[in-house]
Amino acid sequence: MKTSIAKRVIAVAAAGLISASAVAQEKAQSLDELLQMVRNSKVAESKEHKQREAQFRRQKANQQSLLNQAKQTRTQEEERSARLEAKYQEQEVMVQQKREQLDERMGSLKELFGHMTSTAGDLRATLETSIVSAQYPGRGEFLDQLIDKMNSQTKLPTIEEIERLWFELQREIVEDGKVVKFNGTVIKPDGEQVEQEVVRVGNFNLVSNGKYLEMNDAQKMAELIRQPDSEYLSMAENLQAATSGFTAFGVDPTGPTGGSYLKAMINSPDIVERWHQGGIVGYIITAVGVIAMLLAIWRLLVLSGVSSKVNAQLRDPQPNTNNPLGRVLAVAEENKGIDGETLELKMEEAVLKERPAIESGLNLLKIIAMVAPLLGLLGTVTGMIITFQAITIFGAGDPKAMAGGISSALVTTVLGLCVAIPTVLMHTIVNGRAKRILHILDEQSAGIVAENAERK
Repeated sequence: MKTSIAKRVIAVAAAGLISASAVAQEKAQSLDELLQMVRNSKVAESKEHKQREAQFRRQKANQQSLLNQAKQTRTQEEERSARLEAKYQEQEVMVQQKREQLDERMGSLKELFGHMTSTAGDLRATLETSIVSAQYPGRGEFLDQLIDKMNSQTKLPTIEEIERLWFELQREIVEDGKVVKFNGTVIKPDGEQVEQEVVRVGNFNLVSNGKYLEMNDAQKMAELIRQPDSEYLSMAENLQAATSGFTAFGVDPTGPTGGSYLKAMINSPDIVERWHQGGIVGYIITAVGVIAMLLAIWRLLVLSGVSSKVNAQLRDPQPNTNNPLGRVLAVAEENKGIDGETLELKMEEAVLKERPAIESGLNLLKIIAMVAPLLGLLGTVTGMIITFQAITIFGAGDPKAMAGGISSALVTTVLGLCVAIPTVLMHTIVNGRAKRILHILDEQSAGIVAENAERK
């Protein structure tokens, strides 16, 4: 009997009749204590439920009050919205009447403002690229305000503003023909800002301290990173130092449109930059050309010394072994008593021994003269391959980039020709000098053989 009671109590506890907190805090020592704990728990839960029910009822009453208040507010806002809508319609009719009245009173002024707006817009676009703005800044801001006023429905430009528009047009025309000096802030290539004297040549160029300036995107004067040739820089210095009269000066005719000609001229690569564009093949061609020139000069000096010694030997009947002709004559002196055929063979042998030293380096010069253009062609072909690969990847939308790649590729061809042409000339000169010496040796040996044959 006690066992069945215990099972029922445990089942009731498992169903949730006992709160988790009570079970966690106390442990029953017997079945009676457990029943008492269950009874106490039910009483506590009943009180808690009643408190919650009372709280829900109070909140329900408050919610009804809030609902009634919200309905009242909605009714008031709907009435207010109706009043505002009616007022808006009345004012819209009034605004339309005022606009018609404004258009009627403006009359031809409306067309005038349209022309003024167009003129101010054109002038603003002109001032954005005008270097006159370096001397008179802030003109673009005035035009922006004037255009906003003329496009507005509530504002009208004043007489002073209209007169200033006419004044700015006239000033831009007048300043285009002046050469003036003024002080301004110049941005150096390293970013430093310096206050210095600036010379403005009409609307074409700005120069300062012998350097050309440009107007950057922020409408500030900046010194060009790359300058034109020293000839033009000296002209700029003379212009700044002049006080009257005429002074020669290099003017950029595209100055009013942004100075594209000057930029193209100073951005054109010089000889050293062109040489670097040849890349590895260009460096190889240059090295080969230097070797060819050094070899040609060395052989020319050597053959000139040999030629002078041979000429001295021609005037001296006694053979001297410090030159090829003397060594050939010494062979003839050593073999005076032999027959003609043997002497001829010995003389030919002596001349053949001298030939390699005299013709040394000639074959190498010939090879370099032939290989240099081929190396240039190799560099051009590889450069064209790289250029067409770039076109394949990025497309041919920029003709300047494609032309620049082709131009760089042709540099190696120019280098190859620049090496081959002087190498051919030097080879011709050196070869002529060597042949002259060999001709003297052949001539003298043939004469010795002929004299020997006459004696026999």
